[in-house]
Amino acid sequence: MKIVHAASELFPFIKTGGLADAVGALTCALADRGHEVSVFLPGYRAAREHPDAAKAELRLRIKVEMGDQFLSGDVRAFSPRKNLTVYLICREEFFDRRAPYGNGERDYEDNAERFIFFSKAVVETMRLADLQADIVHAHDWQAGLIPLLVRETERRHGATLALKTVFTIHNIAYQGLFPAGTFARTNLPDELNQIDGIEYYSQISLLKGGILFADRVTTVSPRYAQEIQTPEFGCGMDGVIQTRVEDLSGLLNGVDEAVWNPATDVLLPARYSAADLKGKSACRVELLKRAGFEPKFKGAIFGMVCRLTEQKGVDLLLANQDFFLEQDVKLIVLGSGDKRMEGELQALAAQAPKKIYLSARLDEAMSHLIEAGSDFFVMPSLFEPCGLNQMYSQVYGTVPIVSRVGGLADTVIDADEFPATGTGLMCAPSVAGLSDALWRAQQLFGEAARYAAVQQRGMKRDFSWKVATAGYEKLYSDAL
Repeated sequence: MKIVHAASELFPFIKTGGLADAVGALTCALADRGHEVSVFLPGYRAAREHPDAAKAELRLRIKVEMGDQFLSGDVRAFSPRKNLTVYLICREEFFDRRAPYGNGERDYEDNAERFIFFSKAVVETMRLADLQADIVHAHDWQAGLIPLLVRETERRHGATLALKTVFTIHNIAYQGLFPAGTFARTNLPDELNQIDGIEYYSQISLLKGGILFADRVTTVSPRYAQEIQTPEFGCGMDGVIQTRVEDLSGLLNGVDEAVWNPATDVLLPARYSAADLKGKSACRVELLKRAGFEPKFKGAIFGMVCRLTEQKGVDLLLANQDFFLEQDVKLIVLGSGDKRMEGELQALAAQAPKKIYLSARLDEAMSHLIEAGSDFFVMPSLFEPCGLNQMYSQVYGTVPIVSRVGGLADTVIDADEFPATGTGLMCAPSVAGLSDALWRAQQLFGEAARYAAVQQRGMKRDFSWKVATAGYEKLYSDAL
């Protein structure tokens, strides 16, 4: 198949979260299985500085209609592996910035223009380069207009750009909401600025465009596909989702074994496997050193890697700070985001520098070390479309502590509830629920044989993209 993907992040070129990992791994896996894959990405400064992207060649100069004006852009392309071409949509005004979405305090004020331009540029490049896709697969609100723009461009030009379109919701909480006046920048027919189009409570929603106008809609776990049909998890979009239930699928993401494999991970000080865990002990020592702790510490190490947001359950962790202050344990957190949460974690680390450590930055190597060197990985999300770290944790022999929501519930088996098959600990997404799970973790860690059995079961599970990719191939074939 000829498959075109469009996303605002793509590992290893630009990453702020799991979207980059998922799109990067899926596109590579599809290419490796013989499909002809094209991926469109904004030409961010960081992406263009990557060694592979530095070799990108100018393919097209395009003009994109944006309201009553035309904006120019360059399309650069390179091929990082066989059957895979990455297209960078470049316009310095929009994408030559330090970060992809905001300055750390707030989102960029022109994000609507930036990603409307990106979506239109993708479709215009498909038309001019005559890509003739079987499938166009758009990801999250930043690419939400693409399924609609594909059909509108086909109508205007009498051409066929794609046989079918797919839209994936990686997180329904992020909806691409902008003032109603922004609609003019889309140049879409006025009838699409209504309730049956992309209008949303006197605004426009780019996410809604993807949900309503793609031929197939997916999200990143079976349970999350059910959850977003409810007011509790639908973030106001549950009614919109319910109109597409027959075309909705929940497909789990996978683990990119080329990046996340403790037996081959070049970012670790030592490698290891389920058959030989000596390297994990070396990673534990290095993690303790990196955090400034005594390397011979014998108690449990709790790790956490996430964006510091309400969704990730950071407030639940903070509410359980007495556990970490009073018990013979260490807490190591890697993440940045909400300034209040960051400040409270920094204050906690300052209060107990021999027990709690915070690294408030993006650090890919440190995230691997925390997965490898910790005994437990804490992931008490209030909601979680799929989640990747809980899968990484099991692969790395680190027992995950997760909320019973979304993809977490689809990928972790509670060791107390199912003693013969359990691979982690699950809890309600509440202060009391996490407290109970932390105490159960302490008890599990104190029972070496039981802990080792849970650890081994997790390491032997198959979360590979070979499994995940087969689900997408079937979806594409069914759509066609």
